[in-house]
Amino acid sequence: MTDEAPQTVGEDDGPRSSRRVPVMANTGAIAAVGLDLQGGAPIPRRQVRSWAMWDWATQPFNSVLLTFVFVPLYLINTPFLRPEIASLPPEDAAFTAGIANLSSQFGVAVALAGVAIAVLAPVLGQRADASGRRKFWLAIWTGLLVLTMASLFFVQGQPSFFVLGISLMAVGSVFSEIAGVNYNAMLIQVSTKSTVGRVSGLGWGLGYIGGIIALILIAVADRGFGWFGISGDNGLIYRIIAVGCAVWTVIFSLPIFLNVPEVPSTVTRARVSFFRSYVILGKDIARLYKESRPTFWFLVASAVYRDGLAGVFTFGAILATGTFLFTSTELLIFGIVANLTAGLSTILSGRFDDIFGPRSVVIAALIGLVGAGLGVFLFHDSGKIAFWIGGLLLTIFVGPAQAASRSLLARVTPAGRESEIFGLWATTGRAASFISPALFALFVAVAGVQYWGILGVVLVVAVGLVLMLLVKLPKHVRVQ
Repeated sequence: MTDEAPQTVGEDDGPRSSRRVPVMANTGAIAAVGLDLQGGAPIPRRQVRSWAMWDWATQPFNSVLLTFVFVPLYLINTPFLRPEIASLPPEDAAFTAGIANLSSQFGVAVALAGVAIAVLAPVLGQRADASGRRKFWLAIWTGLLVLTMASLFFVQGQPSFFVLGISLMAVGSVFSEIAGVNYNAMLIQVSTKSTVGRVSGLGWGLGYIGGIIALILIAVADRGFGWFGISGDNGLIYRIIAVGCAVWTVIFSLPIFLNVPEVPSTVTRARVSFFRSYVILGKDIARLYKESRPTFWFLVASAVYRDGLAGVFTFGAILATGTFLFTSTELLIFGIVANLTAGLSTILSGRFDDIFGPRSVVIAALIGLVGAGLGVFLFHDSGKIAFWIGGLLLTIFVGPAQAASRSLLARVTPAGRESEIFGLWATTGRAASFISPALFALFVAVAGVQYWGILGVVLVVAVGLVLMLLVKLPKHVRVQ
């Protein structure tokens, strides 16, 4: 049995119109989703490309600052060790312990950021849905991310600046994630049921390719031009890189704000205070469980495995430099190859998503991630070649798992609640986001060597895989 309730829908290329949208009644089935409202109407390609460019625009925060350059080569490195420890050779036990300690503190900062995201994301998403101002809030949070990246310029290469550095990176991850809530919700505006997998994959794939270009520019500036004579004292080069990432984000995020329209809210809510929003959120979660149970259980299952995916990015390059002793040049080269591999595999997986369904893509990717991660751990004594092979295999699977997860949620999100549900997606993920950093830090602390942290991250992915296998979703039907 279904009820019908009038809903007002904002059209991209025309006036607002009134439609009657079916809403499921306590059956546990999926209610009418936002993609239903698009029908088969074609989406202007300029809007699709402009939306996808936001992934490209913000990728340097992840690829350059968090994963491959600022954190592993600068923040979790000798400039922030005590001088007597920094002067020791990398093979020395005291040096190894010092790097492990920095890694552990960074893991704690990332875990605290996850708590902040878990608390804030769903309510901020809910309020964006109600106000019909997703693009406005996307601009606000993107601007705060830019400001945070630019502020990294003040993190000088001295131990006394370490707390400032990890704090800015943690705060930046909060701004990035909350901006992503509104960005992901806008996926509904630029895709249809037959294209959502490809569009989601395009965005994530362009993000990886944007990371490649940014890393190539850094490598050329370093090896080709010697940073144009700029002194590397006090971490100046890395601090300039952070400012460059901020400028990059400003330039390439403009298309989404210029070309993708703001869509009016399709739900009507009374204006309430920020704290009252949490009461409404609790009721909405209960309603989600009744009206769209597969969505509810997917949010729970994905919380765990997405934290494992985040752990791969957060600690991958830290392990490359700390355990496998990659030089800065080797890490940059690896980053370029890894992003190229991830970008191509993610764009390709979007087509598999639309054909076979996102659940199949997610499960296959998680199986691949567990196997590749165990390979890196078991063969770590083989040195850099183990990280090259295992690391590249990880990048093949990480992107498809991320993109397919986003398209799966878009397919099962009730209409008019996209920002709220993607906010819950961020929250459930971040509610579990302490797991990977905590297990990484715990395994490193107990074993006293950094590479044991790999097992902590792999364990999280494996548990997420088991939970995902238990989630029951409607059979995927390919839309021509």
